[in-house]
Amino acid sequence: MLATQLAALVDGEPVGVPEAVELVAGFDACLVSGFGRLGDDGAAALSALAAGVAVTPLGERAAEAAAKLAAGSVADEQLTVLAAARSALLGAVHDGLVDRVDSALGRTRTEWTDSAGSPDAPRSLLEGCRSWLRELAITGWRGVDHDLVSSSSQVLEAMLVDPRLRRLAVLIDGLAAELRGSAPIATMDEVPERRWADLWSRAMLLCQAGGWSAGAAATVSGRFLLLGVDVTEHATAVQLQVHGLLEVRGETAPRLVRTSVASAKVDTIVGPAIWPLFEAHPVLIAALTDRRAIELTDATLLAGGDLVWADDRAAPGEEADPFATARLHLAGATAAAAPPLDRHPVRLGEPVLVEGYTVDGDALVLDGHRLALDVDRLPTLGPLTPELVAGSTACLGLLRWDAGQWALQPLAIVATVKRKPVPMHVGDWASGPTDPKVAKAVKAAGDTVAVLRERAGRLLRT
Repeated sequence: MLATQLAALVDGEPVGVPEAVELVAGFDACLVSGFGRLGDDGAAALSALAAGVAVTPLGERAAEAAAKLAAGSVADEQLTVLAAARSALLGAVHDGLVDRVDSALGRTRTEWTDSAGSPDAPRSLLEGCRSWLRELAITGWRGVDHDLVSSSSQVLEAMLVDPRLRRLAVLIDGLAAELRGSAPIATMDEVPERRWADLWSRAMLLCQAGGWSAGAAATVSGRFLLLGVDVTEHATAVQLQVHGLLEVRGETAPRLVRTSVASAKVDTIVGPAIWPLFEAHPVLIAALTDRRAIELTDATLLAGGDLVWADDRAAPGEEADPFATARLHLAGATAAAAPPLDRHPVRLGEPVLVEGYTVDGDALVLDGHRLALDVDRLPTLGPLTPELVAGSTACLGLLRWDAGQWALQPLAIVATVKRKPVPMHVGDWASGPTDPKVAKAVKAAGDTVAVLRERAGRLLRT
């Protein structure tokens, strides 16, 4: 990213973004107190949300839904329409931010191509899920207790065993777990209004019969050049999302894609001990460690830019430095359009390379223009630390939007170590820590994953 590109990105605020976010915040506040006791302020917030989508196909139905909820009629249809209106506003914010990124970077993006859709799911399970979500909305977050959270367990168990509902089931399971861990919510000092409203709204939309299409899928072969890995970790699960460029055979411009692998875990598996959870993906792990390309044969690529990972369709390629890849090919790469339901500001993560900057506090500075550094996202399973980022001069990372500003999440940096520029990547320790001190500490702690597997196997044998 050049100084002129950074200036085009960060100077000024996208038109309409603050107003749209304010409308969404009004709806989210209604979910805190509950639709069962809206009051005048709540009714006004719903009316304002409906007015925000008045010129869209949702306009008439949203206005009708807001009026019925204000009158005390809380039904699935009204809640679904307003959840859709909320998602549409955030989708518009997402699209505006993406347009700003594409304009600043000169990035080309494909049009969204839908497919025939998903197979119908059992309506009884969808209705049961909507019933629980409706009770949450009527009660409000402040009124949620253990009994209300537990009432989701029966329908959740049935959804988890149905592959067609796995996406919705995992979402409901996560929301229920967060609510259970926070209950009684009435005693909380602050409620994560935006996050819980995001989860609730997404679940309401996924509850519609037939689900949501992931877009048209294509079978591709070619070379996958890795840029970096983003790690999302919770107490019971961890996901690796690898970003890179896919050179499809027969195409001139590379595509910006990402592929993800995930694993269940326990809260005692942290830091570098997480990597052994992904030993079932040796090609991907070796590519991260050795900084190699991956040769793909007949891999599945979804319309949203997600590469469905399959080890049996991947083979190790030649060495490929991510920084060299970014310098040579990133500017001319084609990005994929986001699936409709994923159009949300929090989902933004655009790969960029920034060089020749200085770090001032919590931001990098390039020719007088500032870009916040999101070091809070740095995982503990790799060598990157806030101190190393502060001393870096080049950063390969993901552009994100949070709290009304752009921020860069580092995936790899070039830092000065013993007066020499040294590239460091989040995935450098995928095959084990290379830092002697960290390796010694990991060895002293023992192989947590191996111990837990042995104990689990012993329990299964008894």
